[in-house]
Amino acid sequence: MKVAVIGTGYVGLVAGACFAEHGNEVICVDINPERISQLNEGEVPIYEPGLPEIVNRNRKQERLIFTTSTKEAVERSEVIFIAVGTPQDEDGSADLTHVLAVARDIGTYMNGPKVVVDKSTVPVGTGARVLEVIKSITSHPVEVVSNPEFLKEGAAVEDFLKPDRVVIGVASTAAEEVMKELYAPFVRTNNPILVMDVVSAELTKYAANAMLAARVSFMNEMARLCEAVGADVNHVRVGIGTDSRIGMSFLFSGIGYGGSCFPKDVQALIRTAHDHGVDIRIPVATEEVNRIQKKVIAGKVVKRFGPDLAGRRFAVWGLAFKPRTDDVREAPALTIIKELIDAGAHVAAYDPEAMETFKRTFGENSGVSYVANNYDALAGADALLICTEWSEFRNPDYARVKFLLRNPIIFDGRNILSRTELKKRNFEYYSIGRAAIG
Repeated sequence: MKVAVIGTGYVGLVAGACFAEHGNEVICVDINPERISQLNEGEVPIYEPGLPEIVNRNRKQERLIFTTSTKEAVERSEVIFIAVGTPQDEDGSADLTHVLAVARDIGTYMNGPKVVVDKSTVPVGTGARVLEVIKSITSHPVEVVSNPEFLKEGAAVEDFLKPDRVVIGVASTAAEEVMKELYAPFVRTNNPILVMDVVSAELTKYAANAMLAARVSFMNEMARLCEAVGADVNHVRVGIGTDSRIGMSFLFSGIGYGGSCFPKDVQALIRTAHDHGVDIRIPVATEEVNRIQKKVIAGKVVKRFGPDLAGRRFAVWGLAFKPRTDDVREAPALTIIKELIDAGAHVAAYDPEAMETFKRTFGENSGVSYVANNYDALAGADALLICTEWSEFRNPDYARVKFLLRNPIIFDGRNILSRTELKKRNFEYYSIGRAAIG
């Protein structure tokens, strides 16, 4: 099938590469000539495991083409995916400027019947707006489909190639058949293609992420309760997660969620409800719990060292909102490091992949230095803070950590270290939802 993907950000690039991997002729478009030049030279501008290999394999086999010409992409394709950004406005709503601009371009360049697919995360009613824009420009037949993505950063290629389900929102049998044909190679193990109306598909994306975010926030509240009553949140997590009605996924306590999906999608769901006069309280509470949770570790540091951190130095391991990505959007480390600096401290930070994106997001600040490896951050630090659960942080050289730190103190925001090992080695250890050691 001949496919166009407009937008080569996280979603668009993964989608385009994976469609090409299954034999489709894919043309990816971006208005940023520098990004297209990078991709044509084999450089993938985002960090995602497995993506460079799949991009370059299909590019060399000429199934995957990169261009700045929307006209070329529209004219050459049967199915056109819109995968441009939908940044969040101050009121929590999604900004559809880029989506509707692409819709106008599609309408302008259409040279025959097309199926247009909203792949960007968009609010309810966007499909109808896209259809209206295109039809106002062209007389060619067009179908608009909603096909939300459910990719986990750090496992996006695997998630796309082997989805647990594919959601498509359609208004006609013809569009349904096109989408089923396109996705058939991805669901050969009989994982379902869920067909529904366009509005239901649009809402499904927000509802799914709000539900997952609510589980995270629920466990973080339970973690604070565990600390207050002397319980261990890991025992509580297993106790409720082994209930088949609940399950173990997204029941880990920590320092809050971040990234490109949960914060934005919870906000958008709240805004959609507000716009339709519906009072939904759980998403609002979920968001508030997450805001509070991002301050928990900094609060523990202040409790241990006092409110004035002038002259103190802290090592921070992990800046990305989760491991296996360089994404720092809404990352808890942003809040934590700002809290420490505002109290007068200096921070030495390390992340395997996210230091450059963190620098761009956090901005220049004399209170932060960035180091070449995780142990370099420890030299002369009053304590270590772990903010992202990268695998390489799980089994550190404890003797080396103790030697480099000014004090053998660790604040573990992701509960990844062994309490038994730390107690044996006489560390002070503060985690989430468990009693402190030392």
